[in-house]
Amino acid sequence: MNQLIEPSQSLRGVRYEIRGKLANRAHDMQRRGHEIIALNIGNPGLFGFRTPETMRLAMIENLQLSEGYCHQKGIFPAREAVVMQQQERGVTGVMADHVFMGNGVSELIDLTLRALLNTGDEVLVPSPDYPLWTASVTLNCGKAVHYPCPPELRFQPDLEAMERLITARTRAIVIINPNNPTGAVYPRQTLEAIARLAEKHRLLVLSDEIYDQMTYGDAAAIPMATLVNDTLCATFSGLSKVYRACGFRVGWVVFSGKLEGAQPYLDALDLLASLRLCSNVPGQWAVQTALGGFQSVRDLVSPGGRLFESRRALIEGVAASRYLRLVPPDGAMYAFVGVDTAALPGFDDQSFALELLDKAHVLVAPGTSFNTTYNNHFRVTNLPDEATLTEVFRRMEQVLDDMAARGADTDATTGR
Repeated sequence: MNQLIEPSQSLRGVRYEIRGKLANRAHDMQRRGHEIIALNIGNPGLFGFRTPETMRLAMIENLQLSEGYCHQKGIFPAREAVVMQQQERGVTGVMADHVFMGNGVSELIDLTLRALLNTGDEVLVPSPDYPLWTASVTLNCGKAVHYPCPPELRFQPDLEAMERLITARTRAIVIINPNNPTGAVYPRQTLEAIARLAEKHRLLVLSDEIYDQMTYGDAAAIPMATLVNDTLCATFSGLSKVYRACGFRVGWVVFSGKLEGAQPYLDALDLLASLRLCSNVPGQWAVQTALGGFQSVRDLVSPGGRLFESRRALIEGVAASRYLRLVPPDGAMYAFVGVDTAALPGFDDQSFALELLDKAHVLVAPGTSFNTTYNNHFRVTNLPDEATLTEVFRRMEQVLDDMAARGADTDATTGR
Protein backbone atom coordinates (compact mmCIF):
# COMPACT_ATOMS: atom_id res chain seq x y z
CA MET A 1 0.00 0.00 0.00
CA ASN A 2 1.42 3.37 -1.04
CA GLN A 3 1.92 5.93 1.69
CA LEU A 4 -0.04 9.15 1.24
CA ILE A 5 2.22 12.16 1.65
CA GLU A 6 0.14 14.97 3.11
CA PRO A 7 1.04 18.61 2.37
CA SER A 8 1.70 21.11 5.12
CA GLN A 9 -1.39 22.41 6.89
CA SER A 10 0.09 25.90 6.50
CA LEU A 11 -1.09 25.74 2.88
CA ARG A 12 -4.74 25.60 3.87
CA GLY A 13 -6.43 28.69 2.51
CA VAL A 14 -3.47 29.54 0.28
CA ARG A 15 -4.52 30.12 -3.31
CA TYR A 16 -2.90 31.41 -6.45
CA GLU A 17 -5.38 30.57 -9.15
CA ILE A 18 -3.71 32.88 -11.66
CA ARG A 19 -1.37 29.95 -12.26
CA GLY A 20 -3.78 27.30 -11.00
CA LYS A 21 -6.03 24.66 -12.52
CA LEU A 22 -7.31 26.82 -15.36
CA ALA A 23 -3.78 27.76 -16.39
CA ASN A 24 -2.74 24.11 -16.25
CA ARG A 25 -5.74 23.18 -18.40
CA ALA A 26 -4.73 25.87 -20.90
CA HIS A 27 -1.19 24.50 -20.97
CA ASP A 28 -2.51 21.00 -21.71
CA MET A 29 -4.63 22.41 -24.53
CA GLN A 30 -1.58 24.14 -26.00
CA ARG A 31 0.36 20.87 -25.93
CA ARG A 32 -2.46 19.34 -27.96
CA GLY A 33 -2.07 22.05 -30.58
CA HIS A 34 -4.65 24.65 -29.58
CA GLU A 35 -3.75 28.33 -29.67
CA ILE A 36 -4.69 30.01 -26.40
CA ILE A 37 -4.94 33.75 -25.84
CA ALA A 38 -3.61 33.94 -22.29
CA LEU A 39 -4.91 37.03 -20.49
CA ASN A 40 -4.43 35.62 -16.99
CA ILE A 41 -0.93 36.94 -16.25
CA GLY A 42 0.72 40.33 -16.73
CA ASN A 43 3.72 38.92 -18.60
CA PRO A 44 4.94 41.58 -21.08
CA GLY A 45 7.41 39.25 -22.80
CA LEU A 46 4.58 36.94 -23.85
CA PHE A 47 3.11 39.75 -25.97
CA GLY A 48 6.27 40.99 -27.66
CA PHE A 49 7.36 43.69 -25.22
CA ARG A 50 11.14 43.88 -24.94
CA THR A 51 13.30 44.94 -22.04
CA PRO A 52 15.01 48.23 -23.00
CA GLU A 53 18.28 47.53 -24.82
CA THR A 54 20.33 49.71 -22.46
CA MET A 55 19.30 47.47 -19.56
CA ARG A 56 20.25 44.32 -21.40
CA LEU A 57 23.63 45.80 -22.29
CA ALA A 58 24.26 46.88 -18.69
CA MET A 59 23.64 43.33 -17.52
CA ILE A 60 25.84 41.77 -20.21
CA GLU A 61 28.71 44.21 -19.65
CA ASN A 62 28.81 43.34 -15.95
CA LEU A 63 28.55 39.57 -16.24
CA GLN A 64 32.18 39.21 -15.15
CA LEU A 65 31.20 40.86 -11.85
CA SER A 66 28.19 38.60 -11.36
CA GLU A 67 29.67 35.17 -10.81
CA GLY A 68 29.94 35.34 -7.03
CA TYR A 69 27.50 36.11 -4.25
CA CYS A 70 26.90 39.78 -3.56
CA HIS A 71 25.94 41.44 -0.28
CA GLN A 72 22.70 40.03 1.09
CA LYS A 73 20.97 43.40 0.58
CA GLY A 74 22.14 43.64 -3.04
CA ILE A 75 24.86 45.37 -5.02
CA PHE A 76 25.54 48.95 -3.97
CA PRO A 77 24.95 50.63 -7.39
CA ALA A 78 21.44 49.15 -7.55
CA ARG A 79 20.55 50.14 -4.00
CA GLU A 80 21.98 53.62 -4.46
CA ALA A 81 19.92 54.05 -7.65
CA VAL A 82 16.78 53.23 -5.66
CA VAL A 83 17.79 55.82 -3.05
CA MET A 84 18.28 58.46 -5.75
CA GLN A 85 14.87 57.69 -7.23
CA GLN A 86 13.24 58.02 -3.81
CA GLN A 87 14.97 61.35 -3.20
CA GLU A 88 13.83 62.65 -6.59
CA ARG A 89 10.27 61.79 -5.58
CA GLY A 90 10.53 63.75 -2.34
CA VAL A 91 11.32 60.92 0.09
CA THR A 92 13.91 62.01 2.63
CA GLY A 93 16.15 60.22 5.11
CA VAL A 94 16.69 57.11 2.98
CA MET A 95 20.11 55.49 2.60
CA ALA A 96 21.38 52.44 0.74
CA ASP A 97 21.24 50.43 3.99
CA HIS A 98 17.47 50.88 3.94
CA VAL A 99 17.14 49.10 0.58
CA PHE A 100 16.88 45.33 0.10
CA MET A 101 17.10 43.79 -3.38
CA GLY A 102 15.17 40.60 -3.98
CA ASN A 103 14.30 37.96 -6.55
CA GLY A 104 11.34 40.02 -7.64
CA VAL A 105 8.89 41.76 -5.34
CA SER A 106 7.31 38.37 -4.63
CA GLU A 107 10.28 37.19 -2.56
CA LEU A 108 10.44 40.47 -0.66
CA ILE A 109 6.75 40.34 0.25
CA ASP A 110 7.39 36.98 1.87
CA LEU A 111 10.55 38.13 3.68
CA THR A 112 9.08 41.36 5.06
CA LEU A 113 6.06 39.51 6.43
CA ARG A 114 8.14 36.66 7.82
CA ALA A 115 10.31 39.13 9.72
CA LEU A 116 7.21 40.84 11.13
CA LEU A 117 4.50 38.35 12.02
CA ASN A 118 3.84 36.15 15.01
CA THR A 119 1.11 33.52 15.01
CA GLY A 120 -2.29 35.18 14.84
CA ASP A 121 -1.04 38.66 13.92
CA GLU A 122 -3.31 40.44 11.48
CA VAL A 123 -2.54 42.34 8.29
CA LEU A 124 -5.06 44.52 6.48
CA VAL A 125 -5.12 43.52 2.80
CA PRO A 126 -7.35 45.04 0.09
CA SER A 127 -10.18 43.10 -1.51
CA PRO A 128 -9.75 42.52 -4.36
CA ASP A 129 -6.05 41.96 -3.84
CA TYR A 130 -3.05 40.53 -5.62
CA PRO A 131 -3.42 37.07 -4.04
CA LEU A 132 0.27 36.70 -3.18
CA TRP A 133 -0.28 39.19 -0.34
CA THR A 134 -3.01 37.10 1.29
CA ALA A 135 -1.06 33.89 0.69
CA SER A 136 2.14 35.30 2.19
CA VAL A 137 0.34 36.52 5.31
CA THR A 138 -1.19 33.07 5.74
CA LEU A 139 2.05 31.18 5.12
CA ASN A 140 3.78 33.30 7.73
CA CYS A 141 1.25 32.36 10.42
CA GLY A 142 -0.72 35.59 10.17
CA LYS A 143 -4.33 36.39 9.40
CA ALA A 144 -5.23 38.40 6.31
CA VAL A 145 -8.12 40.75 7.10
CA HIS A 146 -9.58 42.14 3.89
CA TYR A 147 -10.73 45.74 3.71
CA PRO A 148 -13.27 46.40 0.95
CA CYS A 149 -12.47 48.29 -2.25
CA PRO A 150 -15.85 47.61 -3.89
CA PRO A 151 -16.98 48.28 -7.45
CA GLU A 152 -19.56 50.70 -6.04
CA LEU A 153 -16.67 52.92 -4.88
CA ARG A 154 -14.85 52.48 -8.21
CA PHE A 155 -12.52 50.06 -6.38
CA GLN A 156 -11.30 52.78 -4.02
CA PRO A 157 -10.75 51.75 -0.35
CA ASP A 158 -13.67 52.08 2.05
CA LEU A 159 -11.78 54.06 4.69
CA GLU A 160 -14.43 53.76 7.40
CA ALA A 161 -14.61 49.99 6.96
CA MET A 162 -10.82 49.84 7.02
CA GLU A 163 -10.57 51.49 10.41
CA ARG A 164 -13.30 49.28 11.89
CA LEU A 165 -11.21 46.23 11.01
CA ILE A 166 -8.20 47.31 13.07
CA THR A 167 -7.70 45.33 16.28
CA ALA A 168 -5.00 44.95 18.89
CA ARG A 169 -3.49 42.19 16.71
CA THR A 170 -3.20 44.34 13.56
CA ARG A 171 0.46 44.85 12.60
CA ALA A 172 0.42 46.25 9.07
CA ILE A 173 -1.68 47.55 6.21
CA VAL A 174 -1.11 46.73 2.54
CA ILE A 175 -1.73 49.27 -0.23
CA ILE A 176 -1.49 48.24 -3.89
CA ASN A 177 -1.36 51.42 -5.98
CA PRO A 178 -1.78 51.45 -8.95
CA ASN A 179 -3.92 48.49 -8.15
CA ASN A 180 -3.72 44.94 -9.37
CA PRO A 181 -6.29 43.61 -10.33
CA THR A 182 -8.56 46.65 -10.76
CA GLY A 183 -6.32 49.30 -12.28
CA ALA A 184 -7.53 51.82 -9.70
CA VAL A 185 -5.18 54.69 -8.85
CA TYR A 186 -5.73 56.22 -5.42
CA PRO A 187 -5.99 60.02 -5.04
CA ARG A 188 -3.80 61.92 -2.61
CA GLN A 189 -6.68 62.45 -0.17
CA THR A 190 -7.23 58.70 0.15
CA LEU A 191 -3.54 57.95 0.60
CA GLU A 192 -3.17 60.68 3.21
CA ALA A 193 -6.12 59.25 5.15
CA ILE A 194 -4.52 55.78 5.10
CA ALA A 195 -1.18 57.25 6.21
CA ARG A 196 -2.81 59.01 9.18
CA LEU A 197 -4.68 55.84 10.07
CA ALA A 198 -1.47 53.81 10.02
CA GLU A 199 0.33 56.40 12.13
CA LYS A 200 -2.52 56.55 14.63
CA HIS A 201 -2.46 52.79 15.17
CA ARG A 202 1.32 52.32 14.70
CA LEU A 203 0.92 50.05 11.71
CA LEU A 204 3.68 49.17 9.28
CA VAL A 205 2.71 50.48 5.83
CA LEU A 206 3.43 48.00 3.02
CA SER A 207 3.04 49.89 -0.25
CA ASP A 208 3.15 47.78 -3.42
CA GLU A 209 4.04 50.25 -6.20
CA ILE A 210 5.31 47.89 -8.88
CA TYR A 211 3.12 49.69 -11.48
CA ASP A 212 4.05 53.19 -10.30
CA GLN A 213 4.74 54.65 -13.77
CA MET A 214 1.91 52.86 -15.56
CA THR A 215 -0.89 55.44 -15.38
CA TYR A 216 -3.21 56.81 -18.05
CA GLY A 217 -4.62 60.24 -18.76
CA ASP A 218 -4.58 62.57 -15.78
CA ALA A 219 -4.05 59.80 -13.22
CA ALA A 220 -0.82 59.94 -11.21
CA ALA A 221 0.60 57.45 -8.73
CA ILE A 222 1.63 59.28 -5.56
CA PRO A 223 4.44 57.56 -3.63
CA MET A 224 3.11 56.51 -0.24
CA ALA A 225 6.51 57.20 1.30
CA THR A 226 6.03 60.93 0.69
CA LEU A 227 3.00 60.88 2.99
CA VAL A 228 4.07 58.55 5.82
CA ASN A 229 6.14 60.25 8.52
CA ASP A 230 5.30 58.88 11.97
CA THR A 231 5.43 55.14 11.28
CA LEU A 232 7.55 52.82 9.16
CA CYS A 233 6.81 52.62 5.43
CA ALA A 234 8.04 49.87 3.10
CA THR A 235 7.83 50.64 -0.63
CA PHE A 236 8.01 47.72 -3.07
CA SER A 237 8.93 48.04 -6.74
CA GLY A 238 11.06 46.35 -9.38
CA LEU A 239 11.96 45.80 -13.01
CA SER A 240 9.22 43.34 -13.95
CA LYS A 241 6.41 45.57 -15.17
CA VAL A 242 7.45 49.16 -15.90
CA TYR A 243 10.71 47.92 -17.45
CA ARG A 244 9.25 44.74 -19.01
CA ALA A 245 11.92 42.53 -17.42
CA CYS A 246 9.91 39.88 -15.55
CA GLY A 247 12.49 37.19 -16.16
CA PHE A 248 15.31 39.23 -14.63
CA ARG A 249 13.65 38.62 -11.23
CA VAL A 250 14.78 41.92 -9.70
CA GLY A 251 12.72 43.77 -7.13
CA TRP A 252 13.42 45.99 -4.16
CA VAL A 253 11.91 47.20 -0.93
CA VAL A 254 12.99 50.49 0.58
CA PHE A 255 12.19 51.59 4.12
CA SER A 256 11.39 55.18 5.06
CA GLY A 257 9.36 57.18 7.55
CA LYS A 258 9.92 56.61 11.25
CA LEU A 259 13.08 54.52 11.20
CA GLU A 260 13.77 55.07 14.90
CA GLY A 261 12.82 51.92 16.76
CA ALA A 262 12.66 49.87 13.55
CA GLN A 263 16.23 48.56 13.70
CA PRO A 264 15.36 45.21 15.36
CA TYR A 265 12.86 44.54 12.57
CA LEU A 266 15.34 45.59 9.87
CA ASP A 267 17.98 43.37 11.49
CA ALA A 268 15.54 40.45 11.31
CA LEU A 269 14.96 41.15 7.64
CA ASP A 270 18.71 41.33 7.10
CA LEU A 271 19.03 37.90 8.73
CA LEU A 272 16.42 36.44 6.40
CA ALA A 273 18.12 38.05 3.40
CA SER A 274 21.40 36.46 4.53
CA LEU A 275 19.83 33.02 4.79
CA ARG A 276 18.94 33.07 1.10
CA LEU A 277 22.52 34.40 0.46
CA CYS A 278 21.59 37.03 -2.13
CA SER A 279 19.24 37.78 -4.98
CA ASN A 280 19.97 37.36 -8.67
CA VAL A 281 23.18 39.34 -9.30
CA PRO A 282 23.24 39.80 -13.12
CA GLY A 283 19.81 41.43 -13.19
CA GLN A 284 20.76 43.90 -10.47
CA TRP A 285 23.26 45.55 -12.81
CA ALA A 286 20.32 46.75 -14.93
CA VAL A 287 18.74 48.73 -12.07
CA GLN A 288 20.95 51.82 -12.21
CA THR A 289 20.51 52.10 -15.97
CA ALA A 290 16.76 51.55 -15.71
CA LEU A 291 16.06 54.09 -13.02
CA GLY A 292 18.46 56.71 -14.36
CA GLY A 293 17.74 56.43 -18.07
CA PHE A 294 14.92 57.32 -20.43
CA GLN A 295 11.60 56.06 -19.08
CA SER A 296 10.22 54.38 -22.19
CA VAL A 297 7.04 53.31 -20.42
CA ARG A 298 5.78 56.89 -20.72
CA ASP A 299 5.49 56.48 -24.49
CA LEU A 300 3.62 53.20 -24.03
CA VAL A 301 0.97 54.68 -21.70
CA SER A 302 0.48 57.95 -23.63
CA PRO A 303 -2.07 58.42 -26.46
CA GLY A 304 -0.85 56.46 -29.45
CA GLY A 305 1.26 54.17 -27.25
CA ARG A 306 0.56 50.47 -27.31
CA LEU A 307 -0.67 50.11 -23.73
CA PHE A 308 -2.85 53.20 -24.03
CA GLU A 309 -4.45 52.00 -27.25
CA SER A 310 -4.92 48.45 -25.96
CA ARG A 311 -6.63 49.88 -22.88
CA ARG A 312 -8.90 51.87 -25.18
CA ALA A 313 -9.75 48.73 -27.18
CA LEU A 314 -10.54 46.92 -23.94
CA ILE A 315 -12.83 49.69 -22.74
CA GLU A 316 -14.60 49.76 -26.11
CA GLY A 317 -14.98 45.98 -26.10
CA VAL A 318 -16.73 46.09 -22.74
CA ALA A 319 -18.91 49.05 -23.79
CA ALA A 320 -20.12 47.12 -26.84
CA SER A 321 -21.18 44.11 -24.76
CA ARG A 322 -24.73 43.47 -23.58
CA TYR A 323 -23.42 41.78 -20.44
CA LEU A 324 -20.16 43.38 -19.34
CA ARG A 325 -19.49 46.41 -17.14
CA LEU A 326 -16.22 48.15 -16.33
CA VAL A 327 -14.71 50.78 -14.09
CA PRO A 328 -12.07 52.00 -16.58
CA PRO A 329 -8.58 51.29 -15.23
CA ASP A 330 -6.46 54.36 -14.56
CA GLY A 331 -3.23 52.43 -14.10
CA ALA A 332 -1.37 49.12 -14.25
CA MET A 333 -1.96 46.61 -17.06
CA TYR A 334 -5.27 45.04 -16.10
CA ALA A 335 -9.01 45.53 -16.08
CA PHE A 336 -11.38 43.98 -13.57
CA VAL A 337 -14.42 43.34 -15.72
CA GLY A 338 -17.85 42.90 -14.16
CA VAL A 339 -20.83 40.96 -15.47
CA ASP A 340 -24.37 42.32 -15.19
CA THR A 341 -26.16 39.66 -13.16
CA ALA A 342 -29.52 41.11 -14.17
CA ALA A 343 -28.70 40.06 -17.72
CA LEU A 344 -27.09 36.81 -16.59
CA PRO A 345 -28.70 35.63 -13.35
CA GLY A 346 -26.66 33.05 -11.49
CA PHE A 347 -23.43 33.99 -13.24
CA ASP A 348 -20.37 32.30 -11.73
CA ASP A 349 -16.88 33.53 -12.59
CA GLN A 350 -15.24 30.11 -12.31
CA SER A 351 -17.71 28.40 -14.62
CA PHE A 352 -17.49 31.25 -17.10
CA ALA A 353 -13.69 31.15 -17.17
CA LEU A 354 -13.75 27.41 -17.79
CA GLU A 355 -16.27 27.68 -20.61
CA LEU A 356 -14.44 30.62 -22.18
CA LEU A 357 -11.24 28.56 -22.20
CA ASP A 358 -12.79 25.38 -23.52
CA LYS A 359 -14.99 26.96 -26.20
CA ALA A 360 -13.19 30.18 -27.14
CA HIS A 361 -9.58 29.38 -26.17
CA VAL A 362 -9.28 32.54 -24.09
CA LEU A 363 -7.79 32.32 -20.60
CA VAL A 364 -8.86 34.85 -17.94
CA ALA A 365 -8.51 34.94 -14.16
CA PRO A 366 -11.79 34.58 -12.23
CA GLY A 367 -12.48 37.49 -9.90
CA THR A 368 -12.78 35.31 -6.82
CA SER A 369 -9.09 34.46 -7.35
CA PHE A 370 -8.43 37.92 -5.93
CA ASN A 371 -10.22 37.32 -2.62
CA THR A 372 -13.50 39.00 -3.43
CA THR A 373 -16.82 38.29 -1.72
CA TYR A 374 -18.66 38.44 -5.07
CA ASN A 375 -18.31 36.16 -8.09
CA ASN A 376 -19.33 38.27 -11.08
CA HIS A 377 -15.93 39.70 -12.09
CA PHE A 378 -12.85 38.50 -13.93
CA ARG A 379 -9.44 40.01 -14.66
CA VAL A 380 -7.83 40.47 -18.06
CA THR A 381 -4.58 42.11 -19.07
CA ASN A 382 -4.36 44.83 -21.71
CA LEU A 383 -0.94 43.65 -22.90
CA PRO A 384 -2.21 42.20 -26.23
CA ASP A 385 -2.51 44.50 -29.22
CA GLU A 386 -5.80 46.13 -30.20
CA ALA A 387 -6.69 43.53 -32.82
CA THR A 388 -6.22 40.66 -30.38
CA LEU A 389 -8.36 42.32 -27.72
CA THR A 390 -11.09 43.05 -30.26
CA GLU A 391 -11.12 39.36 -31.16
CA VAL A 392 -11.14 38.40 -27.47
CA PHE A 393 -14.32 40.38 -26.81
CA ARG A 394 -15.97 38.98 -29.94
CA ARG A 395 -15.38 35.44 -28.64
CA MET A 396 -16.36 36.44 -25.12
CA GLU A 397 -19.69 37.87 -26.25
CA GLN A 398 -20.49 34.67 -28.11
CA VAL A 399 -19.87 32.59 -24.98
CA LEU A 400 -21.99 34.98 -22.91
CA ASP A 401 -24.77 34.78 -25.50
CA ASP A 402 -24.68 30.99 -25.22
CA MET A 403 -24.86 31.21 -21.44
CA ALA A 404 -27.79 33.62 -21.61
CA ALA A 405 -29.63 31.37 -24.06
CA ARG A 406 -29.55 28.35 -21.81
CA GLY A 407 -29.51 30.09 -18.42
CA ALA A 408 -26.35 31.17 -16.62
CA ASP A 409 -27.02 28.81 -13.73
CA THR A 410 -26.41 25.83 -16.01
CA ASP A 411 -23.38 23.72 -15.20
CA ALA A 412 -20.87 24.90 -17.83
CA THR A 413 -19.05 21.56 -17.82
CA THR A 414 -22.11 19.45 -18.66
CA GLY A 415 -24.50 21.84 -20.39
CA ARG A 416 -27.33 20.59 -18.15
